[in-house]
Amino acid sequence: MHYLKKALKSIFSDYLISKFSGIFYGWHGNYSSWDEASKKCTGYDEKQILEKVLISSLKVKNGEIPFEQDSVPFEKIKYSFPVLASLMWIATQKGNKLYVLDFGGSLGTGYYQNSQFLETLSEVNWCIVEQQHFVDEGLKYFEDDNLHFFSSINSCTEKYHINVILLSSVISYIEKPYELLEDILAREFEYILIDRTLFVENDKDRLTIQTVPEKIYKASYCCWLLSESKFLKLLSVNYELIYDFDTPGRINIKSLYKGYLFKRKK
Repeated sequence: MHYLKKALKSIFSDYLISKFSGIFYGWHGNYSSWDEASKKCTGYDEKQILEKVLISSLKVKNGEIPFEQDSVPFEKIKYSFPVLASLMWIATQKGNKLYVLDFGGSLGTGYYQNSQFLETLSEVNWCIVEQQHFVDEGLKYFEDDNLHFFSSINSCTEKYHINVILLSSVISYIEKPYELLEDILAREFEYILIDRTLFVENDKDRLTIQTVPEKIYKASYCCWLLSESKFLKLLSVNYELIYDFDTPGRINIKSLYKGYLFKRKK
């Protein structure tokens, strides 16, 4: 009986944690402006975020752990096979060469995640465009013959002729996401690859605050849930949708967690 009570107590505790953790963590609110929401957030500039990402990323680089994402270490690599398949497909059309602009790519999460497969290509240049304090650490600890860091799209494209721009879990955290998308569209990249991005099915964007569980790091930031129809209408003018895919992830409000591969129309 003692063990039964203990087991039931554990199950009940896990249920409560699962049921109510969304009250404290996750996505909340429907704000009218970025300024209003940002006043209630800590943002991405927190020093502790970079420190945690740096520690876990160095462990990946040094072979101590196989994978990290958002500073969280994992015991095995979590592949996004639609993203990987897209990158390898693009490379086959470019003489087995791949030039990626990874916008908001941290300290190389995507590069190290897929490095085993990228090694089979004849040439790889994985270019990360990030905030300056991430770029500084990237140049200091991670840059090599294949992995590069830049503080702007311009500085990257001046040096490398990019095959594909990758936007993984980044558009939602930009104050003016459509201005970013318009800028990207104007640059006429041949391929645009979207991953791990939140959308809603109606025609109106929703601005929320995302609160990160403290076991990862203590932070909160503004997060857009973009209208899928509005997003697709914008890109469909000059780009063909090759395919879309669902991406794994749990969210406590009704939304779509998706990815897309687009090719510029001739």
